[in-house]
Amino acid sequence: MWQANHVAQLLCQVEPELDVIMVPSDTFADLDLERSIAELGGKGAFSKEIQQVVVAGHADIAVHSAKDLQALTPQGLTVAAYPKRGDARDALVGITLEQLTDRLAAGDQPTLASGSNRRRALLLDRCPGAAFTDLRGNIATRLARLEATGDKPADLTVVDGLIMAAVALERLGLDTEIGVIDHLEPDWFVPQVGQGALAVETRTDNRELRALVAAIDDPLTRLAVEAERSFLAELGGDCTLPAGAHATVAAVDRRVEITIRGVLADPDLAHLQRHTEVGPVDSEPGRVLARTLRKALEAATS
Repeated sequence: MWQANHVAQLLCQVEPELDVIMVPSDTFADLDLERSIAELGGKGAFSKEIQQVVVAGHADIAVHSAKDLQALTPQGLTVAAYPKRGDARDALVGITLEQLTDRLAAGDQPTLASGSNRRRALLLDRCPGAAFTDLRGNIATRLARLEATGDKPADLTVVDGLIMAAVALERLGLDTEIGVIDHLEPDWFVPQVGQGALAVETRTDNRELRALVAAIDDPLTRLAVEAERSFLAELGGDCTLPAGAHATVAAVDRRVEITIRGVLADPDLAHLQRHTEVGPVDSEPGRVLARTLRKALEAATS
């Protein structure tokens, strides 16, 4: 709801007389907390039903976390805006990277909660020996897993730390309330495709609405996120492999140049490949990155 309200505020800055009505919609991924996101279909688990509401005409706009979108936009819909991106980093909550490393060196085995195989692969690459458990539910439920006391379900396993998107804590104003947060820099802990960004979809045939929503589009965010999504599309659409990509945009010699870092691991998390691709937009650096990483992973696992 924070995301939807934020987009509504941006639109009202463009058109002050706009009347925005919220149409809340739970997805099956919101309701089914027993299975992992991978078991629920991976990307699209938090977006497909919301998209169907817009396609059916029950709402005019869909607001998503860009990281939850499939690589390919469904027919009839258009991502009319990517507003200015927030923090794309992941964060360790409840334990710092240094504390984690020290405890592992001392023979301890801290348990971390994360529902993402990408996050697990990246942390295991830096901190071999860490143990993991799944992480589902809303932010309050996730944070409750750090506390050994308090009112919580008896089957809620207490963990030493969580790995989650830093922007989620920031948007809910929790980043200043939590005692221990260690932000993991994207040059080594490569985020999920689209992490930190919002994607605003409309029906393709509604030109007037598309034009209104386009007014809140941030061109640099669009270039970066679309490069990342092209990486995912090249890997196979809604790739279920542990993968991440993070792009930055800069002007070089009067041309726009994209630097995109990527990681790709095998399903067993035994092999992790990294690569950085740099090039102009028309060279499709995201797709080149995906092909390079896929080839490297195939060589490492053959």
